[in-house]
Amino acid sequence: ITPTRIYYGMFKLGHVLSFMLPPFFYKTLAEWGELFYAISETVAMAFMGTLLASIISMVLGFSGARNIVGFLPFHFTIRRSFDVLRALEQLILALIFIRAFGLGPLAGIFAITISDCGSLSKLYAEAIENVDNKPIEGLKSSGASRFQVMRLSILPQVLPVMISNSLYFLESNTRTATILGIVGAGGIGFLLDERIRANMWDEVMTIVIMLLVTVALIDNLSRFLRMKVIGKHDELS
Repeated sequence: ITPTRIYYGMFKLGHVLSFMLPPFFYKTLAEWGELFYAISETVAMAFMGTLLASIISMVLGFSGARNIVGFLPFHFTIRRSFDVLRALEQLILALIFIRAFGLGPLAGIFAITISDCGSLSKLYAEAIENVDNKPIEGLKSSGASRFQVMRLSILPQVLPVMISNSLYFLESNTRTATILGIVGAGGIGFLLDERIRANMWDEVMTIVIMLLVTVALIDNLSRFLRMKVIGKHDELS
C-alpha cells in the first residue's frame, strides 16, 4: 500500500462514479420488466434457500441439542458437522453447483441452503439447549412421551427464536443472492455483471438503486415480522 497507489485509485474511482451519474432511465416497459423479473428471481432464490435451510436446520437443531440427544459421540459428530457446513463459502458452493446443474437460480438455492444449514442448525440447537426446564418436567411428570414434550413444551419456546433467525438470514441472503448471480446463478446479479463488463455504468447505478430499494423493503418487512413473532410491538426505527 502506497500513497501514490491510493491517490490514483481514488482518482479512477471518481472517474467511474462520474459515469454512473445520472442513473439511466429505461424508456420501455419491456426493459423495466427485465429488471423487475431479475430482482424477483434474486428474492425468490434467497427465499427458497432460506426456507429449505430453516426446515432442515429444525431437524438438525433438535438432533444437535444436548438436552434432546444425550449420547455424547453423536452430539459431538453432529455439532462438528455444523462447523463443516458453516465453513463452506456460498460463492464456492455456487460455483460447484453451477458445474453440476448449469447456470440459473437452482445452483444459488442449493448454495444458500447448504451454507445456512450450518449456521441455523447451530443457533437452533443452542436455543433448544437454553429452554426453561420447568414446563418439560411438568409434562414428563404427567406421563407425556418424548415427542409430546418436544412438541408441547420445547417447540413453543424456541419457535419464535427460530423464525426470528430465519427472517434475519433472509435479509442477508437477498444480498448474497445478488453476488451469486454474478458468478452465474441468475437473477439481478447476472444483469449487473453484464452491464459492468460492457461499461454501462449509468445502467449499473440504476440496478444498484433498485437493489437498495428492494433490500430496504425486505429489511423493514423482516424486522416488522420479527417484532410480531417475538411479541414486541414497538415502533420500527
